[in-house]
Amino acid sequence: MPQPVPPADAAGAQAAYSYLGPAGTFTEAALAQVQAARGAEWRPVNNIGEALDDVVSGRSVAAMLAIENTVEGGVAAVLDALATIHDLRIVGEYLVPVRFALVARLGVRLADVHVVAAHPVAYAQCRRWLSAHLPAHTHLPASSNVQAAQFLAEHEGDLAQAAVATPTAGERFGLETLAGDVGDNPNAVTRFVLVARAASVPLPAATGADKTSIVADLPSDRPGALLELLEQFAARGVNLSLLHSRPIGDELGRYRFVIDLDGHLDDERIAEALLGVKRYSPRVLFLGSYPRADRRPVGAAEAHHDDAVYAEARSWLASLRSP
Repeated sequence: MPQPVPPADAAGAQAAYSYLGPAGTFTEAALAQVQAARGAEWRPVNNIGEALDDVVSGRSVAAMLAIENTVEGGVAAVLDALATIHDLRIVGEYLVPVRFALVARLGVRLADVHVVAAHPVAYAQCRRWLSAHLPAHTHLPASSNVQAAQFLAEHEGDLAQAAVATPTAGERFGLETLAGDVGDNPNAVTRFVLVARAASVPLPAATGADKTSIVADLPSDRPGALLELLEQFAARGVNLSLLHSRPIGDELGRYRFVIDLDGHLDDERIAEALLGVKRYSPRVLFLGSYPRADRRPVGAAEAHHDDAVYAEARSWLASLRSP
């Protein structure tokens, strides 16, 4: 199903899409799933901030960002950016299976490896394998999985002897594979989201297999505060597929939550839940309603949470107010 993405600019310039580069990253693989991006300019960037700055400034119509993976959970830098940069919308999500290899320059043996270059998220997904096979190694952070291999190929010194990279990155930079499938979880998947300016995209229509993302601040640090927030969803039969806490940053004990709901803003129970959250939380940020990547239909609501029941209840209330 095509995702609603912004068109080219008013001058007719070709639409551009930003992604964490260089070419060959998992992020590029996610962007390749976007039908509207085919034939457009793809802008490889060095970090999340640069990708979102492209979107905010208009250099790109959208950016592809990794937001969650099966090993480390939510990607904190992306969650924080979405929570603090206004007027952004998630317009689609995409899933990419994750596989890693340990690569090195020709002639390097596993016993020679003391420093491993790796993107922090990739490193976390290979930590057990690395600890078992290289117990004394040191981690050298890289900005992407491909950049880790590129760095290794371009630096002949002892900064790093091996890199955790995508399976094809080693071949690309003339490296050899010391070990394949070094990831700790053979079922690892990374979830990506395509982010655009809110003003540039309409709200996608409900499909029955949708997700809604919001950010909500807790009003205070006290017993039961989180429970009261979650009750806004439980009382209306809304399932949560992501609940990730992040510090607000103004003082200790103050947190916001990035929340994914099963359903669409046009679903009555979702709308009612968001009204409840808005009444409760001092700050609510709507990040979008969009089709699920797996296209799995959202489970049917219990009878008393059906859209028709909400409409009937409102009609009943209106009749009480009628003269």
